[in-house]
Parts: sequence; structure tokens; C-alpha cells
Amino acid sequence: MSDYTYMRENVDKIRQRMASAIAKAGRREGDVLLLAACKTRTVEEVKASAELDIDLFGENHVQELVEKVDAGAYLGKKGHLIGHLQTNKIKYVLGRADLVQSVDSERLLLALEAGAAKRDMLQDILLEVNIGAEASKTGMAADEFKYLLELAAAQKHIRVKGLMSIPPYTTDDAESRRYFEATRKLFEKAKEEHYDNVSMEILSMGMSSDLENAILEGSTMIRIGTDIYGARDYSGVRR
Repeated sequence: MSDYTYMRENVDKIRQRMASAIAKAGRREGDVLLLAACKTRTVEEVKASAELDIDLFGENHVQELVEKVDAGAYLGKKGHLIGHLQTNKIKYVLGRADLVQSVDSERLLLALEAGAAKRDMLQDILLEVNIGAEASKTGMAADEFKYLLELAAAQKHIRVKGLMSIPPYTTDDAESRRYFEATRKLFEKAKEEHYDNVSMEILSMGMSSDLENAILEGSTMIRIGTDIYGARDYSGVRR
């Protein structure tokens, strides 16, 4: 068994940063969940991290989700799909992902509905918004959010639990917070509308470089990868 002491130290550091930001925001301890983004990590690594103060896990690739869920790598904690989902891989995700964070199109939303209906199950999802309108990133445009939310509300086998975004990288705190604020306003507006089949509980935004700004602007879930596990090795990545 490898020595994973460094992961415990890393998680402690992240928790300290989170606690400081939560206190600064005047929020309560427990308001923000820590999701470990475990892309490229082995089952052994993930199992070791699951014993630490991590709330849940996120996978970018369907194949890795399948491998780790089937191996029990999360030790009973929840696992989310946080990366782009192709419609032909939905069958592998249903029944494994507690939540799909990356629903960003009508096609994907309806395909998830159809797949969940075949299994007679309810699949929880987040709608992903490309808040910075970056061509290199997935996510719907902000002005498409209302349409997709209303479409989701009309379905029977998917349930919207909130919103996810990955704002543009910036070292300017004010600019960073503007992106997070814009995302939060979409989230709050949707909550005010009281759509059927929609419970806006999760605002998934913020990573290692900007978690403080995300928490100050209302994030309920931050996604941390390398700051927990260390540098990634992409040589054996399976998608």
C-alpha cells in the first residue's frame, strides 16, 4: 500500500481555505461540499482519498466512472459525472452517477430522459452554463438557460438539482467574482420561479484557483483535483 499522507495534508489545507472563505462570507460550516475531481486517479488512490474529509467524487470520463463505481472506490460516498457526456454513453452512467453535472443541451437532456424512462428511474442532473461564453468550453449559453430549465421541468425521469459552471480563468478577483455572481443570479432566478421537478439546491462552481471567490458568491460545491491528488499522469487515460 502506498503512502498517501500527502493527500491528507492537502485535504486539510483545502478545508482550511474553505473554512476561511465560509467565515468571511458569513455562511455556515457545512454550507459548501468538497468534491474530489479524480480524473486519471487509480482505484487505490481514490479509495485512500475516500477515507479523508471529502464529501463526494466527480469523474470527467464515463469509463473511469464505471471502473470506480463498480470497484466501490468511493467507499459509499456519492459519485458525480462532471465531464461532457456523449449520448451514446448514457446507458453506462444511469444507475452509477448519483448526479450528472454537465447537462448543456436539449439533445442530451432528452436522451437522459429517454434512458431513465427505459430504466424506470429518476436521474438527478445539473444544468451547465458556459458563463464566460468561451468557445473552448462546454455548457449552454446563459440566454439558453431558461428554455432548457423549462424543458427539464416538463420531464418525468430527470430532476434538476441546480447549476454548474466553469468561469474563465483570471487572476483578477473582481472579474472572477463577476462571473460567479452572474451564475448565482441565474441560480436564484430559477429558484424564485418555483418550477415543477426542479429543486435548485446545488450551485457547483469554484476550483482550486478560485474557490474563495466562488464561496463568497454562493457556491455550495467546489471541485478540486490536483490540489488533492497531485499532478496528473495522462498516459493511461481511458475515455
